[in-house]
Amino acid sequence: MTGPIDIRNDATEKNYWSEFENIWTSLLTYRYLGRTNPVLDQGVDDVTMPLRHDMRNVLGGIMAAPLSIAAAECGGMHDDLYIPNPLSSSLQIIDNAVGVTRVRVLPEAIKIGRSMGFSRSKIVDANDECRVIALSSGSAISLGTPPPGYRKVVNPPLPVVDSPQMPALTKVFGAINSGEGVWSLPELNTRSASPDAALHLGPQHVTLEAAATFLAEQQAGHSNLQIRHWQLTFVARGKVGPFKTQGYAYRGDDGFIAVEVLLRDCANENRPITMASALFVEST
Repeated sequence: MTGPIDIRNDATEKNYWSEFENIWTSLLTYRYLGRTNPVLDQGVDDVTMPLRHDMRNVLGGIMAAPLSIAAAECGGMHDDLYIPNPLSSSLQIIDNAVGVTRVRVLPEAIKIGRSMGFSRSKIVDANDECRVIALSSGSAISLGTPPPGYRKVVNPPLPVVDSPQMPALTKVFGAINSGEGVWSLPELNTRSASPDAALHLGPQHVTLEAAATFLAEQQAGHSNLQIRHWQLTFVARGKVGPFKTQGYAYRGDDGFIAVEVLLRDCANENRPITMASALFVEST
């Protein structure tokens, strides 16, 4: 089976966009979560995503990873004009989204320079835009300029049926809890690689939040926790894998628990690729 290719090196100007479509439709992140994007997807008007049972915690509150994937901050840079690579992603959850079945993302490009961009988004209930679920912001760098000839992709969401018995997102993305709060992702493959042949932000958000939640629950002694703040800093591109986490949890006052997690590329000199921090609050 052919492994991931870096579209910058392995696609000529003539076949760049056909290769882009092949890679994008092989990537699991957006198709499985059902996120749509009018810049990328044919026949789509808004950035939306359903909220399902597998996107919620044991209390029924929303998890951070799905919202961060819905509002994947690219610094306002899109694949038609740039080859964007995320640098940071920050999320503040102000509503646990109980009863919300679909969110709409309202993105805003704050500044796009020659090689860097900064953006923010408001994530709202798709059926009631006055109900704000979370605020997101982030930055990105462009790895290059794609050739002309961009075309939107036919990339319909996978037919995932929502139910309380759905598999956890970690299982779908191949993340495994190897004990003591250490989570791992397998070697880079076409389901987890971005068009530039690096570990995509989706598996990273899912795995790092799982690790952070595990450590927070250990610190709290229970699982009645709601994540309120979630931040990732993308230090380097994950190129090989397997990828493993290491992290620590700290108890604060008023029921707050803070967690820091680092994701490393084990077969690439144990290189640190992503830093994550989370803030959980205990619920009674």
